[in-house]
Amino acid sequence: PVCTSGSANFSTFVALGNSLTTGYSDGTVFLASQKNSLPNIMAGQFAMAGGGSFSQPLVNDNIGGLLFNGIEILEPRLIFDGQTIRRLDATPTTEVLNILPGPFNNLGVPDAKGFHLIAPGFGNPQGVMTGEANPYFVRFATSPGTTVLLDALVQEPTFFSLWAGAMDVEAYATTGGVGVNQIGNTDPSTYSRNDLTDPDVFEYAYTTLVDNLTANGAKGVVANIPNITSLPYFFIVPYNPLDPGNPAFGSQINSLNETFGMLNQVFAALGVPERSITFSSDAASALVIEDESLQDISAQLTAALIDAGLDPGTAQIFGLLYGQARQAKENDLIMYPAVSIIGEVNPDAMEFLMSLGLDAATAGQLSINGITFPLEDQWVLLPPEKQEVMDATVTFNEIIRIVAEQHGLALVDINQIFDEVAATGVYFDDFYMTTDLVTGGAVSLDGLHPTARGYAFLANHFLQAINTTYGSNLPPVKAEDYPVLYPMMIQDVNQL
Repeated sequence: PVCTSGSANFSTFVALGNSLTTGYSDGTVFLASQKNSLPNIMAGQFAMAGGGSFSQPLVNDNIGGLLFNGIEILEPRLIFDGQTIRRLDATPTTEVLNILPGPFNNLGVPDAKGFHLIAPGFGNPQGVMTGEANPYFVRFATSPGTTVLLDALVQEPTFFSLWAGAMDVEAYATTGGVGVNQIGNTDPSTYSRNDLTDPDVFEYAYTTLVDNLTANGAKGVVANIPNITSLPYFFIVPYNPLDPGNPAFGSQINSLNETFGMLNQVFAALGVPERSITFSSDAASALVIEDESLQDISAQLTAALIDAGLDPGTAQIFGLLYGQARQAKENDLIMYPAVSIIGEVNPDAMEFLMSLGLDAATAGQLSINGITFPLEDQWVLLPPEKQEVMDATVTFNEIIRIVAEQHGLALVDINQIFDEVAATGVYFDDFYMTTDLVTGGAVSLDGLHPTARGYAFLANHFLQAINTTYGSNLPPVKAEDYPVLYPMMIQDVNQL
């Protein structure tokens, strides 16, 4: 059938948002991922109903990553080599300071929070190394002082997509809640990257974006924020990955339990037996983690260990290490990147312990991440931190719903869609997709962003919402046109 736009006008389409708008996949932005970005897929369907061209700030290659003045500041993409997920062994070639002439239709900026889209200077090269500017936006901002919103408005868009807000919770969640929950602080200039955005700040930014984008009568589609903790980034690494069948760990279990024996007795004497650390020889054991929500009993622990006969120096070290430590539980979420450091010597911890007088061998034994050295805060999202993320997601999604209704915009319930994929999996044409890494087909190797097929699946939900809201009849895209590829060789990558 002939495609019609209904009451919408797709002639000039702009897309604003964060990494989910750029086509970010496998831990970075690369050429093939940009080709399969959500708005680029949508623009292809819009072209059937009067849509114009859709330009994107393309990177140089399928390696991914970025250089800033010749120095690598962002790593290449992740690949699956048939056995493990690892970074591509290559050097990025995309230079941030090679500024592209804009404006571009795809204005997605990885790592951008809602308020960043209206922040002057977010594309200023001088702010990259200080964290005040975003290197991706620097590449294609029309001027150092412009904003993402202004670069959209100058194009006089007739239709827009806005998928903003995920980074306002994601940055906090994916770094184990090391940032600050900024509820009550309405000055985003004081925020750090990993902070959780204040709801009033988010509402102001989101309302400003939509008010300006619709001021000339443009219509659009918006999406809400997914439940970030339903994604594999938060459950690939179990809370109890220490396998006694692993010779490197299993052979140490008896000596570890002997080492922690006195400590556990003191925990019981101090009235906190739940902090005891014990490793099993016939079942998987939980990681030892830092829990900043616990009362810090370092001083009491040190004194009790001395009373139990331990020398003062060792007692002080045990107090420092385990004053806020415990073994992980099922509701503690271990961050995906922690897989690379669990069971490894923590060099900073080892250096610190040696500064306290320990010899290298003993310091090394007490610096094993997740076993003798508690896994640090940035690797674990604790239940109270998860609740903060969930509460913020609900609040932000309600703001998005209200603003969308006020302006008569199409709204895509990404939160519900992601939950369905995570819970039961979904069919996309003849393909069954889940959130399993590598085999699931929906989520890319970074555990957070969709694959090409995942973006195509989401694009169909956007198109359906647009058709329902504006009376258009845009056809869906086909799953088979968006294969999931995990190249093992650099030659294969460049041939994508």
